[in-house]
Amino acid sequence: MLSKHDPPILLAKVDANEESNKDLANEYEVRGFPTLKILRNGGKNVQEYKGPREADGIVEYLKKQSGPASAEIKSAEDASSFIDEKKIVIVGVFPKFSGQEFDNYMALAEKLRSDYEFGHTLDAKYLPRGESSVTGPVVRLFKPFDELFVDFKDFNVEALEKFVEESSIPLVTLFNNDPSNHPFVIKFYNSPLVKAMLFANLSNEGVDSLKSKFREVAEQYKGQGIGFLLGDLEASQAAFQYFGVQESQVPLIIILENDGKKYLKPNLEADHIAPWVKDYKEGKVPPYVKSEPIPVENNEPVKVVVADTLDDMVFKSGKNGACDC
Repeated sequence: MLSKHDPPILLAKVDANEESNKDLANEYEVRGFPTLKILRNGGKNVQEYKGPREADGIVEYLKKQSGPASAEIKSAEDASSFIDEKKIVIVGVFPKFSGQEFDNYMALAEKLRSDYEFGHTLDAKYLPRGESSVTGPVVRLFKPFDELFVDFKDFNVEALEKFVEESSIPLVTLFNNDPSNHPFVIKFYNSPLVKAMLFANLSNEGVDSLKSKFREVAEQYKGQGIGFLLGDLEASQAAFQYFGVQESQVPLIIILENDGKKYLKPNLEADHIAPWVKDYKEGKVPPYVKSEPIPVENNEPVKVVVADTLDDMVFKSGKNGACDC
């Protein structure tokens, strides 16, 4: 099907288990199977494939990827069909389709085309939201959350990329069973930010005060290296197993740092959120370590050490010893 496209799209397969292909697999950072990569310009540009995994979906996705990185918007009808209310869409508004700003925007679109939809237009009045009289150059990012759109005028490619990445993460990411939220959850977990996650039964009465206070805290720490996620109990079972926590502890906050350290506040109330996050930021909250119960009796010559007693019994004891772990 792809070979019949104009121009043809080449589809190749590699057995990365074969010894002769190990170097190739390492070069393209293949960590699992199947891994799909999109190669352009003789392999100079390499992008992760992030589309569907069935035949028709792969074909449709790659047809879009084979066209221009950014689509021209020539009418309000074009904009209406292009700007999906459930996706991140980026549109550049320009007085003319030439010049350094336009070239930088197209370079950005080429680099990030696997992750976002890009468009460009000569007239902002075609766009559904934002100031319609601007002539640009300006980049307008449309999103299905928070303020719904945001403008940016720095056309340095690195600055543009940072703007897109930061603006495409909600102030508070919602983790529930709605599939339209899942791409933002994936982006949240893949981000380099420290992750603050509030898990609660979102169908319970009284949860609105928790959500409101959590959002206030997210506003307070915006731009300070922390991302915020609100997880519904029903959708979060895998996360609970991963973090080693129980449903009986909700509502609870878990803060996860990039080095794997975890901080936990179980059975919290709305008014606990702000002071606890403040204490965390000031280094007053000890890391959480899942522990077996502390033994009631521990009088044998060989002591039983659990996570909650490791520091006192081993590192602070001042004694030499051996450990059977």
